[in-house]
Amino acid sequence: MAETDFLSRLRNADKPLLGDGAMGTMLNAHGTGFEQCFDMLNLTQPALVANIHQDYIEAGSQVIQTNTFGANRIKLSNHGLEDRLREINQAGVELVRRVAMAAYKDIYIAGDVGPLGVHLAPFGRLQPVQARRIFKEQISALLEAGVDLLILETFSDLFEIREAVLAAREVTDLPVVASLTFTRDDRTLLGDPPVKAAQFLAETGVDVIGVNCSGGPAQIWRILRQMFLAFSESTNETAPMFSAMPNAGWPEQVGGRIMYPANPEYFGEYAMALCDAGAKLIGGCCGTTTDHIAAMHKALDSTGVGCGPPVSELTMPVESLEFAPEHGRPSSMAAKLANEQFVAAVEMNPPRGLSAHKLIAGASLLAESGADVINVSDSPMARMRMSPWAVCELIQSNVGIETTLHFPTRGRNLLRVQGDLLAAHALGIRNVFVVMGDPTAIGDYPDAMDDYDLVPSGLIKLIKSNFNAGFDHSGTEIGQPTSFFVGCALNLIPHNPDKEMENLKRKIDVGADFILTQPVYEPELALGFIERYEKEYGKLETPILVGALPLFSPRHAAFLHNEVPGINIPEQLQVRINSAGDNAAHEGVKICLELIGKMKPWISGIYLMPAFGRYDLAAEIIEGCR
Repeated sequence: MAETDFLSRLRNADKPLLGDGAMGTMLNAHGTGFEQCFDMLNLTQPALVANIHQDYIEAGSQVIQTNTFGANRIKLSNHGLEDRLREINQAGVELVRRVAMAAYKDIYIAGDVGPLGVHLAPFGRLQPVQARRIFKEQISALLEAGVDLLILETFSDLFEIREAVLAAREVTDLPVVASLTFTRDDRTLLGDPPVKAAQFLAETGVDVIGVNCSGGPAQIWRILRQMFLAFSESTNETAPMFSAMPNAGWPEQVGGRIMYPANPEYFGEYAMALCDAGAKLIGGCCGTTTDHIAAMHKALDSTGVGCGPPVSELTMPVESLEFAPEHGRPSSMAAKLANEQFVAAVEMNPPRGLSAHKLIAGASLLAESGADVINVSDSPMARMRMSPWAVCELIQSNVGIETTLHFPTRGRNLLRVQGDLLAAHALGIRNVFVVMGDPTAIGDYPDAMDDYDLVPSGLIKLIKSNFNAGFDHSGTEIGQPTSFFVGCALNLIPHNPDKEMENLKRKIDVGADFILTQPVYEPELALGFIERYEKEYGKLETPILVGALPLFSPRHAAFLHNEVPGINIPEQLQVRINSAGDNAAHEGVKICLELIGKMKPWISGIYLMPAFGRYDLAAEIIEGCR
């Protein structure tokens, strides 16, 4: 098949061509371990590879990719197979050709080329000219065997894929599909947004711009739509076309196996959506099987008309469509509060030493009990502990529950504040609780620096007005906007209500998204504060997560009442704890649930502060609230 046949068919067909799905997933399902070299199976187990190609053709695939994704010199050298590069690639092409001939169908053979597996300079040691030479070696082997087109897929570095495209253009004029993968933030791994990435690829002269791997069909649709609309006004016949080959959702590890959640029916539903979004070539990536491709084939066949988007949508500016924020994955806590779900947040203190095993175990218990978010304090009581950024990342990656980073202004100058914010966002932290922080005079290092450049309201303003808009304090671009969901502190039963209300109003005016309060043991007084605030400043729309600190023992209750500013334990509650004896902790849980029940009509959630690391009691309270 000539290249003009393929491109002409793509450009003029009223429906997209259907590619195949994952090769690695299918090989693994047939017993091949992920540590093995899949490409070498072209020589050692050709029947296995050929059968998978045949199954995809029977499922409806019109474009079959060769089993050569990792068949470049660098990746093959990891298995000691670099000297068999030409043999492996050409065997991969020959397997597809034989299966296609046996099926008596017109099948396009796509030479599959993946990334090199190492970073290019300046992020790695490999120079661009070396990368191009390595790509050219593999591409030349595929061309000699007679591919119809090239698919460069799953690239995350624009400069690496450019070298692959340039290598292809030096040796062939066959069609080139250049496909990128994106992170959960809808950015490439190096931070490039979809439209910028598409424009970059278009300038290299590729024929088809693709999105593959990444997340499931919904994310691919969202990214593809942005790319397509950026080029929709072009009347140039050589303008790039688009392809979409999503994963079967984000992978999860279940029982030691990698599982993908998106089922074939879901893929079938998205086949037409991807077509609507401008895809001329669709298929599947990691986790997809012949069943997913068959479902897409059925969906495309069941519609008798084309699926081009309406003209009214083509004329809409990209910004007017409801895409996920360009600045990345939003806070799930924000979404829950927006949907008026009752949110349970639990505070955990970082460990004093290197071990985080107990903390991870506690976070796992809380997640299983139904907690929505874990709050990680920063040097509570001004005592030295592990960095809360590290703790947040450990919890999110090991437990899978979202965290809120406590972010005190005390002890940080403006330079460090901004660097710490960038670090937090890079670690995937989206919720930030801004406080002044405990003075160092009361902690382990009383002589430590205690200065600050920003008060809490100033830091909230910096985050919401600058960082979430893509700029630092000086107005310099930070590459992309952050997506922080910012909380502020409140004492609902303060000694000076007027001052507390003024401070709250100032924090809300500069953009505070949610409120965490001190522990409350007198709900009537707390509600009175809210009512007085609303009478003076208007309705309080900002969600409130009221502080809940379960009393643990008579001594604990006495300490809180007498020594912690802003906390008053009513006499009747102290009597109940004193009378409970050995059951004081469980009586504290009961009291806590009663207090929450009284406040539930006017709060959005609870902010649990379990004493002495008793996360089992916190779990009991969360389950009681549900």
